[in-house]
Amino acid sequence: MSANQETRLDPQTIDWRKLDGLVPAVVQDSRSGRILMLGFMNREALERTQQTGLATFWSRSRKKLWCKGETSGNYLQVRSAHTDCDRDSVLLLVDPKGPACHKGTTSCFFEDQEFPGLEFLFYLSDLIRRRRETPVKDSYTSKLFSEGMAKIAKKLGEEAVEVVVSAGQDRSRSIEETADLIYHLLVFLEERGIRLEEVVEELKRRHATDH
Repeated sequence: MSANQETRLDPQTIDWRKLDGLVPAVVQDSRSGRILMLGFMNREALERTQQTGLATFWSRSRKKLWCKGETSGNYLQVRSAHTDCDRDSVLLLVDPKGPACHKGTTSCFFEDQEFPGLEFLFYLSDLIRRRRETPVKDSYTSKLFSEGMAKIAKKLGEEAVEVVVSAGQDRSRSIEETADLIYHLLVFLEERGIRLEEVVEELKRRHATDH
């Protein structure tokens, strides 16, 4: 696995008996949490995955190992591997290097414009990054980046004030102003070179010490 892996699995501790030497392997985006695909692993596939750091599965139709991305280039870089409580299935947390589905979508389970839970925040963060890296004409986001940090910080401050003011207004107004604030905060973070997950990690660190 990659150098920043969190967990390695010992094949000896996995129950390979229920599916004649195979276990289901759920693949999840380590950053957004999106479920990407489901594959199957035998012992050799798991060992190859942990040796190379690239998600490798057993093809039940072709009866052979296959590394996801070996033909498309859309590899799944494994950050960590986990088992369920019965140790008869595997969860891979990965950094995808392209669409996981053979149909060209990010996930085999969702269309690209479907965002379960809070996943949309990570999609929006990525979109904002793309607007900075590749400006789009008439894009408000690209315009903000062209005006620099002073303008971005000013807008963020204005939106924060609007949220406070909305405390005395209709509830829907608070929702709208909070959406504006979160958007401008994501723009601010991108300009500062701070990834959303870094902020989440800081919140988790504080939670761990707040007893």
